[in-house]
Amino acid sequence: MERIRFGKSGLLVSRIAFGGIPIMRLSKNDAVRVVRECLDMGVNFIDTANAYLDSEEKIGAAIAGRKREELVIASKSGADDKKTFTAHLDNCLKMLGTDYVDIYQHHNISSREKQEAVFGPNGAFEGMMEAVKAGKVRFPGFSSHNVPTALNIMKTEHFFSVQLPYNFIDTEAEREAIPLARKLDMGFIAMKPLGGGLLDNAQLAFRFLGACEGIIPDPGIEKSAEMREIIAVITENNPLTPEDFARIEAFRAELGASWCHRCDYCQPCPQDIGISLVLGLKSSIKRMPVARAVSMTSESITRARTCIECHACESRCPYHLRIPELLKESVAWWDANVRV
Repeated sequence: MERIRFGKSGLLVSRIAFGGIPIMRLSKNDAVRVVRECLDMGVNFIDTANAYLDSEEKIGAAIAGRKREELVIASKSGADDKKTFTAHLDNCLKMLGTDYVDIYQHHNISSREKQEAVFGPNGAFEGMMEAVKAGKVRFPGFSSHNVPTALNIMKTEHFFSVQLPYNFIDTEAEREAIPLARKLDMGFIAMKPLGGGLLDNAQLAFRFLGACEGIIPDPGIEKSAEMREIIAVITENNPLTPEDFARIEAFRAELGASWCHRCDYCQPCPQDIGISLVLGLKSSIKRMPVARAVSMTSESITRARTCIECHACESRCPYHLRIPELLKESVAWWDANVRV
């Protein structure tokens, strides 16, 4: 597979990354097999995280015996403080069976409060800088679900990569974040290339992303056949047609006002409801082990039942979602489909 330069890091990476979330659902043997089959297809870029349960461990088993210098491994820590960040990184290296990680990312800096904690005294960023100096991390990066916050962090010029949602229904990053990444020569990882499970047309999704030069889509992979299909789309380099754009517009229209972008601008909620967690319930269950998704969401579902319909969230939502109504719909879907 073609390798492209990943920003100022100079790393040469495959045009598609292997996203490590879905292998949480697989047995260790099946996960190892899937990762190895994808590597054999020419994929050399693997992205995982401390938060993805045993994903790091499974990937470590899969890459054992491979030439480490031929792989580009990225992982993440969601820690705010230096001590926890360092513990996450050390465990990452142990699970992966390596002395260093190519790209280590602060995970999901999506609010001013999170940013202040990470970059404050004894914050995770201090741990990142020490890890770079010690050779445990080659290139620091970060991920976010909030473009304005990401832009602020990018402008510090501390990082070599940024990871943001980008797909044909979530295009906010293309207005400022992708151009700024190019200006700063940062690698750009396209999170949720299939809309977190909302998009089931890989042809359309990856032809759209293939038209954006230099970005690296990072799909979560559970079956090697999924990667094989994506690689075929990427390598065909078949531009979108007017008919394709019409299909995209039709899909956007179908989603309408009901799609939560998970930006969390709606927060804080006076009832402490995890709104994006509740509205993203179906996607979480589709992408993660059911028990994990249920565990992550059950408390928020309980809180969603206490919604007082104050509409404060609606006034903050940049997408004008009818949040109280959508919360009720999600709770009803939970009651009908989820067994706790």
